[in-house]
Amino acid sequence: MPTVEEKIAFAERLKFAMKRAPEKLRGGTDLAMHFNLRHRDGHPVSPQTAHKWLSGRTIPTDDKLATLAEWFNVDKHWLHYGPSPAGTSVSVPKPVPRDDRYPPSQETLELASKIEALTPHHRYLVQELIEQFYGDSNKR
Repeated sequence: MPTVEEKIAFAERLKFAMKRAPEKLRGGTDLAMHFNLRHRDGHPVSPQTAHKWLSGRTIPTDDKLATLAEWFNVDKHWLHYGPSPAGTSVSVPKPVPRDDRYPPSQETLELASKIEALTPHHRYLVQELIEQFYGDSNKR
């Protein structure tokens, strides 16, 4: 049976993985809804169950952990237990490499639509601002 500390640590890793997801997940309800769309090998989870995961009161069963790990593109062992003991190759998940692309989320599509509706001058200003933060890949 997992200890309170293990449950809380799992909840922190789950929240970290959720922040990296292409979808904007705001809590247990969003987590449960998106999880149920992906988890086909069992019963759906309720928002209350997802909230228990996020608050560190429970850890999902093995099949649900597998679905979460696949969805968030993290190692199942890392999600459940944390980093492996020294000497193993499993590590904390890294962001997608700079030249790779995240799958477009609804939020990304809405933002792109708003940028596209700007005047050419304002689109140019937005592009310049993004290049200040991200860097211009054409200038490398």
